[in-house]
Amino acid sequence: MTRRQSKNQCSGGIAAHPAPKNIRMQKSAGKVLASIFSDQDGILLIDYLPNDQTINAEYYLSLLAQLKDILKEKRRGKFNKGVFFSHDNAPAHQALATQKKLAYLGFQYLEHPPYSPDLAPSDYHLFPGLKKQLKGSHFSSDAEVIVAAKTWLDGQLSDFFFF
Repeated sequence: MTRRQSKNQCSGGIAAHPAPKNIRMQKSAGKVLASIFSDQDGILLIDYLPNDQTINAEYYLSLLAQLKDILKEKRRGKFNKGVFFSHDNAPAHQALATQKKLAYLGFQYLEHPPYSPDLAPSDYHLFPGLKKQLKGSHFSSDAEVIVAAKTWLDGQLSDFFFF
């Protein structure tokens, strides 16, 4: 066996294959986190979390204050009948400051039992439909993702939100 042949053989005596070529993938925008507040008549507020932000109690409290203003404007008569929140067990939802803010705003919340296999309606109804619509699409920016999501959400009939 020549020296050249020995370089091309691995320990099992089979010629080594050249390293696979890197395939260039089309870069797509990152994940976009949306907080969506709706009632049976449709969407009230959509907030898209900025890339440099996390949802903590302080951020969530600002969303609740925005929501109260929107409810007063869009649902004048219904707002007086009470607002119920179906929260999951996210830390921002369970924070003491959040519980106090909900009480201050006159909102009531339904606790999600810990370790419950039950999903929130948005987990099996809203977000899977949105993900299915956007699947396979490549977006060059977060703004494109937001426009596509908004277009799909705006296209839903009001009974879509009655769950």
